[in-house]
Amino acid sequence: MKYIYETRVYYADTDAYGVVWHGTYLRWMEKGRVEFCRELGLDLTEMKTADVLLPVTSMNVRYKASAKLDEALTVETYIDKHTTFSVSFKQFIKSKESGKVYIEANFDVVAVNSQGKLYRRMPEKVAEKIERGLECPECV
Repeated sequence: MKYIYETRVYYADTDAYGVVWHGTYLRWMEKGRVEFCRELGLDLTEMKTADVLLPVTSMNVRYKASAKLDEALTVETYIDKHTTFSVSFKQFIKSKESGKVYIEANFDVVAVNSQGKLYRRMPEKVAEKIERGLECPECV
């Protein structure tokens, strides 16, 4: 399953050099992962109430090129792999018009409770919905 989030580069997203500030990409990718989870039926507010949080434990971001002011972008999010313990997301930020890849990234998340105690197995309801995201790579 693939989730696509669209955005545009606004002046506040850029740095002194007139290109997208590196931290802005992280914010857009966070939105992409959160909306992808929502699409799978994983509402983060409801999960918090159920004492399940999904913090990022690892990220690897490759900055390939810089997006510029007013460009239309897509943030593509996939579940790359899922184990009983963690979920790995693969993300790309691309030009909507040309398809040029600006960012390629991998993010790993695990499940913890509100005190930060690690769940040794992904809670069943979460795991079931994550599995759904793996079943249909061309969906959404």
